Amino acid sequence: SKATVSVLNWDSREHKSYIVAALLRRVVWQGPVRRLSAIGAAHYRFSFASSAPQAPRAFLQFRTMGTKGSKAGGDASAAGADTGVLNIYGYEGCSFHMRAMARANDVASQSGGRLSVETQTWPRPEFKEWVAGESQKHDVKHGSSPFVTLNGKYLGGCDDTLAWLDSAVAEWKAGAKLIDDDEPETHNYDYDMIVVGGGSGGMALSKAAATLLTPNGDVDPKVCCLDFVKPSPPGSTWGFGGTCVNVGCIPKKLFHTAAITRDTIMHAPKYGAPEEVTKAGETVWETVRGNIQQHIKKLNFGAVAEVRSGNVKYKNALGELKDAHTVECTNKKGKKETITARRIVLAMGGRPAYPDIPGAREYGVTSDDIFSLEKAPGKTVVVGASYIALECAGFLTGLGYDTTVLMRSIPLRGFDQEMANIITDFMEAEGTHFKKGVTPTEVKKDEAGKLHVVLSNGESIECDTVLFAMGRVPDAKINLEAAGVKTHPKSGKIVVDSVERTSTPNIYAIGDIIHEGLELTPVAIQTGRLLAKRLYGGGSQLMSQEMVPTTVFTPLEYGCVGPSEEDAIKQYGESNIEIYHTKFTPLEWTVADKPANVCYLKLITSKKENEKVIAFHILSPNAGEILQGVSVAIRAGATKAHFDDTVGIHPTIAELFTDLKVTKSSGVSADQGGC
Repeated sequence: SKATVSVLNWDSREHKSYIVAALLRRVVWQGPVRRLSAIGAAHYRFSFASSAPQAPRAFLQFRTMGTKGSKAGGDASAAGADTGVLNIYGYEGCSFHMRAMARANDVASQSGGRLSVETQTWPRPEFKEWVAGESQKHDVKHGSSPFVTLNGKYLGGCDDTLAWLDSAVAEWKAGAKLIDDDEPETHNYDYDMIVVGGGSGGMALSKAAATLLTPNGDVDPKVCCLDFVKPSPPGSTWGFGGTCVNVGCIPKKLFHTAAITRDTIMHAPKYGAPEEVTKAGETVWETVRGNIQQHIKKLNFGAVAEVRSGNVKYKNALGELKDAHTVECTNKKGKKETITARRIVLAMGGRPAYPDIPGAREYGVTSDDIFSLEKAPGKTVVVGASYIALECAGFLTGLGYDTTVLMRSIPLRGFDQEMANIITDFMEAEGTHFKKGVTPTEVKKDEAGKLHVVLSNGESIECDTVLFAMGRVPDAKINLEAAGVKTHPKSGKIVVDSVERTSTPNIYAIGDIIHEGLELTPVAIQTGRLLAKRLYGGGSQLMSQEMVPTTVFTPLEYGCVGPSEEDAIKQYGESNIEIYHTKFTPLEWTVADKPANVCYLKLITSKKENEKVIAFHILSPNAGEILQGVSVAIRAGATKAHFDDTVGIHPTIAELFTDLKVTKSSGVSADQGGC
């Protein structure tokens, strides 16, 4: 239960606590309060004596209404407030400060714009001096790190902050309506749902919603799915299915496979194949590109057939919002049509970003184009060090093309940096060139048709293809303002709450288009299916973005689930985690005389939770296949003991995580020997 309490003209925190305690005794539970502690200016956590009825812990929210001369503030620190700024102050290297920051940033990413986090650190002596004055200013006794305020009002230290964040998340979820039930079930709209975007998430949602709305498929479609591909600057377009099928996961994995196949052929004589197989010449680009594109066209055809057979109305048209229930559709011939729906779901995804430099759009390509190039890319410059950049650079090198990566700062930002650096070292050893600390300033084309990439250090690289892989931008220019849908001012992506609802109650958003969402195909698919179940199947499950496994298909594949080592240290504290690791050589590489002990895996555990496994990272062939099974165990709460008790399958790579003994903290070499 909740109560709204107005307290005027108090003199101290003790006064407030007294009033709240009295209310709890007489109004709410009429039972003894054993302990009550303030959490900020407007929240109190309390526990009851054993004689209290049922729930041992509860939470009371009240609003303070200040008067002239009083210390009362507004509702700034209410957990359910629409907006809030959490300021976390501390000294450099403080594990409690880092833990509070890590949790706060995680909660902020799920808050749908309700919460933002700011931080400031000093050397320890300066912080001690600062916190003494700040404590006096807030009329509190607080000398430790962190010192946390919410909307300018004192909140507490690390434990207080973690408790408040937990309560905020709980209140947001409890207060969020799972569906927009203000919308009447009976209506005169053309459809019950319009899905704008036919990528992985949009398709999954459309099919799931149609199945629930028209289980027998014998009535007019109640779900309409719009999909339209705007040509890339070089003019590339593709069929139905979105980024993953056409210009993402599918062609990327197939080109990666082509490069692995070529590498296998080059080492085949070690396994008895005739030397002639290694002298077959360069990769025939037209063949590999043609076969992969033919497979994609089959997927396009199958996707259209699948949604139509699932009683979804498919329109190859560009959608633009006119109001909260109306979408204007424009087909490839320019013909316009207006349709309406009770609900609208936005699933437009994103497109590759171009740098704002001369010649970029005129002469450069992106992942929208590289997989369908009519001619072989030849000597290629890849701009960026994201996973898309390194994946593309990896298969281009593997197919025999001279490839240079321009890396402005670090590789694979957001991923474990130890793993990222092993990847780039391996790629460099395999023939990919890296130029670090530089950016392109211009792309020029000479009379012979060669491209020249001018760099920030004054150098110039001659090449045949320039591939920009510098991140993606939301494909959100569909007149969102007309329907009142808000976007994040920095990312430009759509802001949603914990149930994927936008600022307009009957409009939802899923996939890469949402702010702070994970840009992964399986996440979009799962989110779409769960949303359909909540809207039309009575479901209540929300999409969790925690412990989501993913794999980067670089030449040495990288699979991971859970935080990076850097984030684990920030979240748990370095002294509270144990890292088990090993370097190894796959058995298949030994006869081929491939490099020894370049593959690597590590298991990160929480000491305070009986060595619960909180993260798994692996660099090896077939990393994704290994990771998928491991991630199930980790999501289920497996400990290091569970891994140790599992019998390994010999001889495999995966058996290694059942026999990890070397810890990083021991300083013992992680190199593997034997079989």
